Amino acid sequence: MSAETLSSEALQQLLDRGPFNRWLSFTVLKVDADGIELKAAWRDEWVVNVERRYTHGGILAAIVDVAADYAIAAQLGRPVPTIDIRVDYHKAAMPGDLTARARVVRMGSQYSTAEAHVYDQDGALVASGRGTYFTASPKA
Repeated sequence: MSAETLSSEALQQLLDRGPFNRWLSFTVLKVDADGIELKAAWRDEWVVNVERRYTHGGILAAIVDVAADYAIAAQLGRPVPTIDIRVDYHKAAMPGDLTARARVVRMGSQYSTAEAHVYDQDGALVASGRGTYFTASPKA
């Protein structure tokens, strides 16, 4: 782990500052040189189809986005705005906690790219994606 990478505790504190992140009940499981791992605690409000009980794709996209963003934040020390994101859905996410693994693909002075993969409780891939983030220093 590089000297610049935040600890799991510091990344958890950064995540918890956002009300939306708290609503998704993120827990930082791991931070290392390879990236981060987050758990999102399942909520009944995620259900889009009450008969089948699968999770809405927007929730999966949000988990991909937050995980990728915070993979960058672990290195940069702050979350950054999303410029563009692409999400692929691989199978329905049924009720149960989800785990996201994310890594920085390219860290740039203005723009950076990160990707995330989201897995269900059985370890099956349910969604993946890649985003571009605005990493330029904020204006004072």
